[in-house]
Amino acid sequence: MTVNDDSFTNWKIREEIAESMIPLIGKLHRERDVTVLLHSRSLVNKSVVSILKTHRFARQIAGAELSVTETMPFLQALTTLDLGPSQIDLGMLATMYKADERGLSVEEFTAEAVAGATGANKIERREPRDVVLYGFGRIGRLVARLLIEKAGSGNGLRLRAIVVRGGGAQDIVKRASLLRRDSIHGQFQGTITVDEENGSIVANGNAIKVIYADDPASVDYTEYGIRDAILIDNTGKWRDREGLSRHLRPGIEKVVLTAPGKGDVPNIVHGVNHDTVKPEERILSCASCTTNAIVPPLKAMDDEYGVLRGHVETVHSFTNDQNLLDNYHKSDRRGRSAALNMVITETGAASAVAKALPDLKAKISGSSIRVPVPDVSIAILNLQLARETTREEVHDYLREVSLTSPLKRQIDFITAPDAVSSDFIGSRHASIVDAGALKVDGDNAILYLWYDNEFGYSCQVVRVVQHVSGVEYPTYPATAV
Repeated sequence: MTVNDDSFTNWKIREEIAESMIPLIGKLHRERDVTVLLHSRSLVNKSVVSILKTHRFARQIAGAELSVTETMPFLQALTTLDLGPSQIDLGMLATMYKADERGLSVEEFTAEAVAGATGANKIERREPRDVVLYGFGRIGRLVARLLIEKAGSGNGLRLRAIVVRGGGAQDIVKRASLLRRDSIHGQFQGTITVDEENGSIVANGNAIKVIYADDPASVDYTEYGIRDAILIDNTGKWRDREGLSRHLRPGIEKVVLTAPGKGDVPNIVHGVNHDTVKPEERILSCASCTTNAIVPPLKAMDDEYGVLRGHVETVHSFTNDQNLLDNYHKSDRRGRSAALNMVITETGAASAVAKALPDLKAKISGSSIRVPVPDVSIAILNLQLARETTREEVHDYLREVSLTSPLKRQIDFITAPDAVSSDFIGSRHASIVDAGALKVDGDNAILYLWYDNEFGYSCQVVRVVQHVSGVEYPTYPATAV
C-alpha cells in the first residue's frame, strides 16, 4: 500500500468517526444544554469536515494534529454522565488526560474533570430569556444569526422581536432576504420563511416578530408576549444613560448597546471585565469592535510583562457610515469614497481602554485608517513593557493564552505565513494574534491583531448578553486563572 493509500484510508476512518460524533453532540446540546467544544470552538451543528478541520487546529499545541480517535472516547464518556447545562471542552480533556499520570481510565478521568456539572453539582436548566433587537443592520443581523444558532436547546436566549422603521412595501420580505444571504458572511445556515399575516420572520422554527417604530417610547413589548427581555440596541443613536433609558419600556428588563457608551454607562469587554457588571445594572455597553480586539491582548501582556505605555494603529475596513462615492458627510474625510480611498479617521478605542481596564496605568494613544475592504481589520499594538523579554517568550506566552487561559475565547493565535485579512472572515474571537508579524526588541513589543469587526464583535456581544441573562454556563475542565 502506498503512502497516498494510507493517508486516504486514515481520512476515511476519521471521517466515519466524526460522522458518528454528530448525533452525540446534538443530543447533549438539545436534551441537556451541554455545548461540546474543542479548544473553545463549538462542535454543535458542525459538519463532518468542519469537525475534522477543528481538530486539526490543535496542531498548535504540540505541533501534532489532535485526532477524532483521541477525542471520541471522551465524548462517549460524557453521554453516560448525569450532566447539567455546561460547556465541555474535548480538546482540554484529551490534553489534560495525556499529562495525567495516575493511570485512570478515560471514563474515570472524564467523570472527575466534569464533576462540577454532574449530579448534585449541576445547574438546573433555566427558562429561555427573551431578546429584542432594536435595529437590524450589519451587527443586528449577525447577532440574530448567532441567537438563532444558539437556540437549539430551547433554554438559552430566544430572539422574540426586531424593531425597525417602516420601509414600505415588501419591507418584511426584504429584511428576511438580508438575513438569509450576506455578501460577506454567506448564506444563513438553516431555513427562513416570512409570515406576512402575523408580521413575523420564522428562522429555524423561531418566530421573530417585526415591530415598526420610530421612537422607543412608543412600544409596549408586553403586547407581543415579551417579558423581562434584554434589548440590544444596534443603532448607536442613543449612547448615554438618559437616551438608552428610553428603551426601558414594559417587557424590557435590560438594555445592551453595541457601540461605546458615554458618561457612566459601563463599557464591557467579555473575558476582561464582564464579571464587574452589577446584577442591578440595567444599561450597559459592549464598547467597540476595536476596543474588544485590543483590550484582551493588552490585559494579557500587562498581566505578564507590565505595560508602561502604548499606541494602537487600526487599519479598519470601511463601514456604512462612510459614503460609497464622494458626497457630503458631517465628519472630516468620511465623505470621500470608501471603496476608492484609504481614509484617515479617529478611533475612540484607546480612550475606552480605561473603562474596561481601570487598573491599567499605562497611557494608550490611538489612530485609525479606513481602507477599501468590506470586513476584517487589523490593530497594530505597539507597547513599551515594564521588563525586557524576547520574541520567543512572547510568542509562546500568547499561544498558551489563546489555548488554555480564561481569555481563550477572546484571543486566537495563527502561525500561517501567508495569512491575509479575508482568512479571518467569520472568526468568533475578539482578536487573532499574527505570530509571524510579532516583533519584540527588549522592552518593546509590537502585536499585529486581526479581527472580524462584524462577526467577532457580534460574538462578544452575545457573550455579554448570555452573562447578564444568567445563561452563560461554566466550562469544564476548568482552566488556569
